Amino acid sequence: MIKTLVLERHNKSFTHSDDPNLINQFCNRPGNVVWVNVPNPDGKDFDDLAREFNFHPLAIEDCKHGHQRPKIDEYQGYYFMVLYEAELDAENGLELRELNIFLGENYLVTVHSQPIRALETAERLWRGWTDLAERRTGLITYLLVDSIVDNYMPLLDKLSDRIEELEEKIFEDFQPDALQEIFQIKKQLLFLRRAVVPLRDVFNTLLRREQPIFSRETMVYFQDVYDHLIRVADMIDTLRDLIAATMDAYLSVSGNRMNVVMKTLTSISTILMSVTLIAGIYGMNFSFMPELGWRYGYTGALVAMLVVALALYFYFRKIKWL
Repeated sequence: MIKTLVLERHNKSFTHSDDPNLINQFCNRPGNVVWVNVPNPDGKDFDDLAREFNFHPLAIEDCKHGHQRPKIDEYQGYYFMVLYEAELDAENGLELRELNIFLGENYLVTVHSQPIRALETAERLWRGWTDLAERRTGLITYLLVDSIVDNYMPLLDKLSDRIEELEEKIFEDFQPDALQEIFQIKKQLLFLRRAVVPLRDVFNTLLRREQPIFSRETMVYFQDVYDHLIRVADMIDTLRDLIAATMDAYLSVSGNRMNVVMKTLTSISTILMSVTLIAGIYGMNFSFMPELGWRYGYTGALVAMLVVALALYFYFRKIKWL
């Protein structure tokens, strides 16, 4: 369903509408700022958008198929942007929600198939900033994008805390299942980087163009968003280096533990082999063995085994193999 929110600049009041046929009427009124939100769009919704705004078929096609790379495309009279909102679910899984934006001089169209929390935040802030209505759609776009970018930082902080917990699992109480979580975080950082780094290039391009849509005062706010994106991208790279170091630490600790186990097994095997050597010699069935007729031969063999076993045991303890 297409939902329309209109800010009438002359009286700074808001008007709601669910009728897509009124969109063109709202946009043609001088001073109006129109925000059209299209959640869970269907074929009819795309037809209505193409009819009311005359959007290019390629832009509509990108909205229909989704899973686009973050980008900005310039068309006649408007821009088409793609970006992603990120969130960790209850099971610490990363969820990326795609948001498509059509940005015109006095209208903003947001299309999404999944709930976007930043939309509610942007609308709430927009209602409180009616004194800046002269900045038109640049203000809404800034509020929306800034909310999405700002939510990246708490998410990265959570990932950073999880990496610290993994380090404790590895060094303090080695847990083999930490490897699976390491790969999970590594994969999440990769997906997040794919969503953030191209978006940084989008705003870099946006700031370098001569915009008829944004005022010079609004561009200062977009510069702030770009700075935040630089920080987010740098933090992602830092966490990727940290998770790689955590992986190396896991493999190192795992290798050291394996070495300890091998030393222990080698020591025990050596002791048993030495004792077995004595037992094997005196277990041979030759008729002419001097010790076979000795009264204390059995006791002597046992004592020899015990002495050899103890000597080897204390030796391995001394070199810290046991």
